[in-house]
Amino acid sequence: MLGLNMERHTYNTGIIGNCAYLAHVNKNTNIDWLCWPRFDSTFIFGGLLDKKRGGTFSILPTEEYTSHQYYLENTNVLITEITTVKGASYRITDFAPRFYEHQRYYKPLMLIRKIEALEGTSQIVVKCEPVSDYGKVKLDVNRGSNHIQFLGGDENIRLTTNIPISYVFDEQPFVINESKYLVLTYGEPLEAPLISTAERFLRETTQYWRTWIKHSSIATYFQPFVIRSALALKIHQYEDTGAIIAASTTSLPESPGSGRNWDYRYCWLRDTYYVLTSLNHIGHFEEMEKYFSYVTDISFNEDERYQPLYGITGRKDLVEEIMTGLDGYMGNQPVRVGNQASEHIQNDIYGQVMISLLPLYTDHRFVFSERKDSVRWIEFLLSKIERTIDEKDAGIWEFRNMANIHCYSNLFQWAGASAAEKMARTIDNQDLVDRALKVKARAAEHIESCYDPVRKVYTNSAGSSNLDASTLQLIMMNYLDPASDRAKDHLIALEKELKASNGLFYRYLYKDDFGKPKTTFLICAFWYVEALASVGRIEDAMREFESLLKYSNHLLLFSEDVDETDGSQWGNFPQAYSHVGLMNAAYRIAMKLDRPIFL
Repeated sequence: MLGLNMERHTYNTGIIGNCAYLAHVNKNTNIDWLCWPRFDSTFIFGGLLDKKRGGTFSILPTEEYTSHQYYLENTNVLITEITTVKGASYRITDFAPRFYEHQRYYKPLMLIRKIEALEGTSQIVVKCEPVSDYGKVKLDVNRGSNHIQFLGGDENIRLTTNIPISYVFDEQPFVINESKYLVLTYGEPLEAPLISTAERFLRETTQYWRTWIKHSSIATYFQPFVIRSALALKIHQYEDTGAIIAASTTSLPESPGSGRNWDYRYCWLRDTYYVLTSLNHIGHFEEMEKYFSYVTDISFNEDERYQPLYGITGRKDLVEEIMTGLDGYMGNQPVRVGNQASEHIQNDIYGQVMISLLPLYTDHRFVFSERKDSVRWIEFLLSKIERTIDEKDAGIWEFRNMANIHCYSNLFQWAGASAAEKMARTIDNQDLVDRALKVKARAAEHIESCYDPVRKVYTNSAGSSNLDASTLQLIMMNYLDPASDRAKDHLIALEKELKASNGLFYRYLYKDDFGKPKTTFLICAFWYVEALASVGRIEDAMREFESLLKYSNHLLLFSEDVDETDGSQWGNFPQAYSHVGLMNAAYRIAMKLDRPIFL
């Protein structure tokens, strides 16, 4: 792995999904994580957090084996090939059906597993033991003629197969000599011919993903990584509402024993700008519009404040609970469901949402002349910035017992006011232009109160000497002219203190509520790459970008955190925002190189 320690910890799973659910498939064939019916529901399979209580869905040989896992090119269809010590091999194709049919996207709560013999004779055992209520409920098992039904959860779960049902029911070894299919459904069972339906769904799903990528505008700069990141991001969107979650997992620790084990199955408004920017770069406006709709629905239900994060349906009540009885990932406790950060004050959010609206008024692919609610929207968000601009808040990193006037929060208030000014000029509303300019000036005052003229750097907050990677955004958001000495000096000061080896970057190195962070935050490293490109250090940007690519797992999937000492992956996985960071950094470098897309 490009010089990394062989003891490096990586997540040995790939993800499949159809914008209704996500599942993690381990190299050992087990479905390690699957929440049904929604991203934020109880797990049906949760081996990531407890190998005994988490249930099992594996397809393993009776002999020792090796495993090779890869994606069907340009799809979210995952292949796992198993080779036994005697040289026999078979292939498992896992996918979540998704394709366009009857003028809508078909995306059922259905997991399909196809098993094919490759070489020799393989004897295998299929185990399927779903659970409910985070492993507290072991489901009753009823045997049918060609299916097994699991009862006792919120809905019935059914496994339909052409494998002799006795072999599955009794977990009895059998020989693979023809293609076999396992179709797991939630609620609505498969009522169609098994083999022909599974094959049609596989063809249609493969074609859907390849067409989606063909319709993406992705430059050639490390294109395979950007394609995989785009595919990963896409299935983190809950299409029913448009919400995009940070990750599909909960309680994977930021570092072993840290206690920083959070539930990331929610939508953080603070990341709106970065997500929408990445979707805009690859030309996927349908996903952008769905996300706009999600934010709109939240906004109409929030007269006073936005929360930092919401449930995928806009739910506000995300009470954080510690789940007893689960071992935790590699024994790491606690296991959390819900997220107390939903109660925090984060004042950058209003600027994030304001910026997210800007393309509706500046990008002529959106017909902004037909919008009738422009004044209401701009006034609604601008008034929220006005009311909160002088407040202390928890900041982007959601400090639980610390509040400050954070430079980053004020930056996005400044950027939000700048966006409001542009939109107000587009609709020719001078009153809103004047209000936006006043807010912009006030935000700039707060930002400048964070400037340390001796070190030539902006600190994390007013009156503090601490540095924070989030202030890299002063350059990318064009608060600082990237060509200016102040921008270049600020970047140099940050990299002197926060840059780790091998291109990695710490969020900060001061103590927070849990002590000093022990791992680097991957999206900050991609921000660093963007900042380097912005100030004209393009060769440095390319070198640092390339050094980050080795921190993926075997499927080009990235975690939230990386250990500087050995390159280990930690934190929730895969982290949608790490992939967003990669996409945006690659785009900025490609534009600086002025490389045509097809050359």
